[in-house]
Amino acid sequence: MRDLFPEDWKPDFKRFFLDFDARVDSSLFRSGSWARELYERFCSFMDRFHVAGWKRWLNEFVSEGATLGTGGLLLMLALAVPAFRETSDEDWLKRSELAVVFLDRFGNEVGARGIKHNDWIPLVQFPDQLIKATLATEDRRFYEHFGIDPAGTLRAVLSNARAGSVVQGGSSITQQLAKNLFLSNERTIERKVKEAFLAFWLEVRLTKNEILKLYLDRAYLGGGAFGVDAAAQYYFNKSARDVTLAEAAMLAGLFKAPSRFAPHVNLPAARARANVVLDNLIEAGFMTEGQVFGARRNPAIAVDRRDERAPNYYLDWAFDEMKKLVDTFPKSMSERVFIVRTALDTGLQKEAESAIENSLRQYGQDYKVRQGGTVVADIDGAVRAMVGGRDYGASQFNRATDALRQPGSSFKPYVYAVALANGFKPSSVVVDAPICLGSWCPQNYGRSYSGSVTLLTAITHSINTIPVRLSVALGDGNAKAGRAKIIQTARNMGVRTPLPDSSSLPIGAAEVTILDHVGAFVTFPKEGRAIPAHAILEVRTGAGETIWRFDRDGPKPKQVLPVQVARDMNMMLSNAVENGTGRRARLDGIQVAGKTGTTNGYRDAWFVGYTGNYVAGVWFGNDDYAPMNRMTGGSLPAMTWHRIMTYAHQGIEIKPLAGAPQLPRRERPVVAEVSKKQQGEAPPPRPATLTQRGADALLSVERLQDDATRALPAPSPSVSTGQTQRGVSLQRPETVASAVTKKPGEAISGN
Repeated sequence: MRDLFPEDWKPDFKRFFLDFDARVDSSLFRSGSWARELYERFCSFMDRFHVAGWKRWLNEFVSEGATLGTGGLLLMLALAVPAFRETSDEDWLKRSELAVVFLDRFGNEVGARGIKHNDWIPLVQFPDQLIKATLATEDRRFYEHFGIDPAGTLRAVLSNARAGSVVQGGSSITQQLAKNLFLSNERTIERKVKEAFLAFWLEVRLTKNEILKLYLDRAYLGGGAFGVDAAAQYYFNKSARDVTLAEAAMLAGLFKAPSRFAPHVNLPAARARANVVLDNLIEAGFMTEGQVFGARRNPAIAVDRRDERAPNYYLDWAFDEMKKLVDTFPKSMSERVFIVRTALDTGLQKEAESAIENSLRQYGQDYKVRQGGTVVADIDGAVRAMVGGRDYGASQFNRATDALRQPGSSFKPYVYAVALANGFKPSSVVVDAPICLGSWCPQNYGRSYSGSVTLLTAITHSINTIPVRLSVALGDGNAKAGRAKIIQTARNMGVRTPLPDSSSLPIGAAEVTILDHVGAFVTFPKEGRAIPAHAILEVRTGAGETIWRFDRDGPKPKQVLPVQVARDMNMMLSNAVENGTGRRARLDGIQVAGKTGTTNGYRDAWFVGYTGNYVAGVWFGNDDYAPMNRMTGGSLPAMTWHRIMTYAHQGIEIKPLAGAPQLPRRERPVVAEVSKKQQGEAPPPRPATLTQRGADALLSVERLQDDATRALPAPSPSVSTGQTQRGVSLQRPETVASAVTKKPGEAISGN
């Protein structure tokens, strides 16, 4: 140790640190001296540029301006980057949105959705009065500014300030086009900033006439019409080339708020707005009072389209389905215009709409209910009818596909199906007695208990405690494990909405949509095979080439329940209709199975049932979840279901329901104790229809023709096209399906 640490080490250690300290102090001193010397030299150099008096103030102003300008440029660059990302698609000018013409199951056109850019009318062929009316109303200085009109924006701000509300828009035509092409309609500062940058970008890339042409072609003008030509076709049944001054003024007035000023919605408001456009023409100096006098005295007359009741809820859903389907097509396919044959049965759709409306009109005040919805599908999952609310014009929210509502006891069939799949039988005995899971203790509707009952009796009388006990038994004493099996089975059957795990799940506390609920119930009449509910049967290009068919390219049925379990469920749910809570849904001589559902506080009332031909669900409730006046699923929902399904089964081949007992033919379609008032008016007779065998034969011929057409060489480019009211150019395919259009009713299935 002494060799490693000699006794004289301390003096050496002290000398080392003294030397280090001296070197540091010396370095700092020299650095300070050098810094002072450099600063003095810099000050001496800068003194050469010293200014005083007015030159100093000018210098300060320029310096501050340069500093702020540099910061502003950096800020603008940061804001411009997100805007220019919207233009990353190199084919943005030629890019078109999805445009779909929808046909019903028989080939009749029922509506259209999406945008078709009708660019084939040159700008020079638009009437002079239409262009002047647009410029006078939307952007008078269009040919003078460079994307943004500061004077016009200031004028709009002052006008709005004087009026105390938004009476005049400040966006130029270029800004509005930028929004239409790249942005959404959200009212945010971020969107306005992007809009400004994109307006400059468009002015650099396009000429003024090209910008104006795009604006006239792609602006939304109400009624599903995009562009002035499509709007002229829709509102006046003529081309934009032929509109009069009064009609041009009405069209130009739609740019501001098409939903408010559309003539088919509010003709007086549309004419008042057109009169404002005529005033703008005079104020801008484009026309004189004498030139617009005739248009004031003879305002435009729009086509009356109030009686055109398109199945809008159905078409909205079908369009969403089509957008998802297009994403699965090969990337090489550039086609954006399609003709889609859906499963829609227009007769059944009208009857479903009428049934919901009549039920609400007749019983809405008594039951304190304001909304209803229904979905009708065949047992192959093809949706034949959909009602998403009482009035599409008042509310476009689709309660059949988007509203999440508690199904109540109509959820119990999923629980019983899991029980049957795990060893229980319809005759298995379970005790109806009080049960508590934690602090939650379910009670039966009548606040009484029946003791030992079979599963058949329990579902027939909708006993609440039995599904809860089954959830415990399915998990071998662990209710959570049992509920996990129920959730998985419901999901396998077609319930796509999240099902939160809660103690009350087995009696319908989780929320579902009408579409999912009906689609899942299809599994029962289809003997345990699940297939997604769908609208689209066939997709064709605008030239008529079939590129997708559900029966060929769609998902195939998947066995999710044993066949015997599905048949036992058919028997049990049939008994629930014959002898239980669903008696008002019984049909004359037709096997019916189904389940009622009523939630706490009477906020939701359901009946979901099926036959060997169709599955349908009916829901009633209020959008604000206000309680109804003691409406149960066995009352108005079952009665409405009965009316819809009575119509649906007229004139068709009635298919048996596997597992359900045969029924004697009744003289009355509903139980005797239902009064005439409850029954309502009988539905109208359904038109004569093809037999299923005949429909299948015609469909097979059509498919053979399609296959033969696909094998032929590609046709020449000169394909004749037609023009729809929405401006969608297409050629109606001449197929057997279109030949069947003159024989409406139950017929062709694409599945």
